[in-house]
Amino acid sequence: MSRRQVLGIGGALGLMAVTGLSSAAALSRRPTTTGAKLRSAVPLPPTFTVPLPLPSVLRPVSTVDGADRYEITQRETVLEILPGVKTPLWTYNGTFPGPTIEARRDRPVIVTHHNELPVPTVVHLHGGRTPPESDGYPTDLVLPDGWQDPMPGMHGMHGMQMPAMSDPRAVVTRQTRDYTFPMAQRPAMLWYHDHRMDFTAPAIWRGLAGLHIIRDDAEESLGLPAGPRELPLAIMDRAFDDHGNLAYPALDPTLREQPGVHEPYLAGVLGDVILVNGAPWPVHEVDAARYRLRFLNTSNARHYELEAVTYDGRRLDLVQIGADQGLLAAPVTHQSLPMAPAERYDVVADFSGVPVGSLVTIVNRLGSGRTHDVMAFRVARRAADDSRVPTVLSNDLPSWNRSDAARVRDFSFRAGRMNGGHGWLIGGQPFNPTRTDVTVGLGDVEVWRLIADVQHPVHLHLAGFRVLSRGGKPPLPHDAGLKDTISLQPGESAEIITCFDGYRGRYLFHCHNAEHEDMGMMANIEIV
Repeated sequence: MSRRQVLGIGGALGLMAVTGLSSAAALSRRPTTTGAKLRSAVPLPPTFTVPLPLPSVLRPVSTVDGADRYEITQRETVLEILPGVKTPLWTYNGTFPGPTIEARRDRPVIVTHHNELPVPTVVHLHGGRTPPESDGYPTDLVLPDGWQDPMPGMHGMHGMQMPAMSDPRAVVTRQTRDYTFPMAQRPAMLWYHDHRMDFTAPAIWRGLAGLHIIRDDAEESLGLPAGPRELPLAIMDRAFDDHGNLAYPALDPTLREQPGVHEPYLAGVLGDVILVNGAPWPVHEVDAARYRLRFLNTSNARHYELEAVTYDGRRLDLVQIGADQGLLAAPVTHQSLPMAPAERYDVVADFSGVPVGSLVTIVNRLGSGRTHDVMAFRVARRAADDSRVPTVLSNDLPSWNRSDAARVRDFSFRAGRMNGGHGWLIGGQPFNPTRTDVTVGLGDVEVWRLIADVQHPVHLHLAGFRVLSRGGKPPLPHDAGLKDTISLQPGESAEIITCFDGYRGRYLFHCHNAEHEDMGMMANIEIV
């Protein structure tokens, strides 16, 4: 790092950048990459032969008292992901991904989850401005019928043999729990997933994820591509064993007692099959028109750099209209988009200049071999198109300034030793549900300075944020808008600004490399 970059970080993080990155990177074993790749043991289909599935939209069971109520059952099922191969999954309502919830801004959503899985679960609405009792804190478990241990997993926290630890603030229910989401936030594509203490990574890997989209009249009046020309695209990687099961290197394959993964995968688990909406390398027929592509990276650890490439090697513009927390103020045009786990990008791609019958391929410039390809669009026909991308998308983005900040905080995200083993630490400490790491006043604006040893996608619960700088320099084009997850590259620093104006209570911030998260890289925020 240059002296200017170190000074741009400031404070304790500047010192850590000079003295601490080398030791942290050595502990991580892979200082410039994330994770180790699993190899599938079943035949894999050719690319771009399986049709793209679109997740079903869940219907409410009632719409009374100004709220929409839904019911979701978490259960085991067997589905065909690879053609001709049956794969057992943990699912929401028997589908992979789970059903999509379509919500309206300021109209509350109440979701009753029934746990029929063999392990406890927790549901987190990622990106939601949610009261703490419904935010999906990792110890607020929904226990399955017959489960005896009220705090499962805590005795082996972060993959280590540790003394028993309990969380006196945990709210534990049996079999059923209601989650209330007020939806008092900007329109955006959120997602829900399991957030169980120490077992988030394998639970998401086995299928516990789904989409949650918020809409409002103002966004719908913009004339953006809509209906069949709006496509949610949840990208993930997986691997399959010789029986068609999802392969995952869990220390305890039952996910009941010992958390963690085998040593080669401590930096994160990567698969060799790229799925979109649960299908391998799918293809989708499109008109020669504009399409709204709502990308979500639901991978545990894999990063992507997406490009749309025509049959003759030309790159299509990806016109970004939204980020994690909704519409940008104005469009930003990219030819490639980096995506860390949990990030969302809302883009418009124009297929009108592509010859009918040809393919546009979405590729990952960070992938190799078959993980280079993601999916394809086949331009099937000419068609009328009255959609547009207006020059002004929204005018309700927060305008926080550095001068508004009540305080500035420094956080390091780095590998370290804990309890005789490998861990992933924030500020040198592994997660402890009984410790308050940050106390902030309701309505306070803060600037946070973050630095990473290896790749860490940092996610903040409850509050969206703006990126102020990277390495002491202006933010990158893909940092535009309001975000809830920021991708930090090896050795990179960043500053974010946010306002904790949602609710009082206990929340989290953490790395969204799911294996890092399970191995200690979370911290508590108490909003008072």
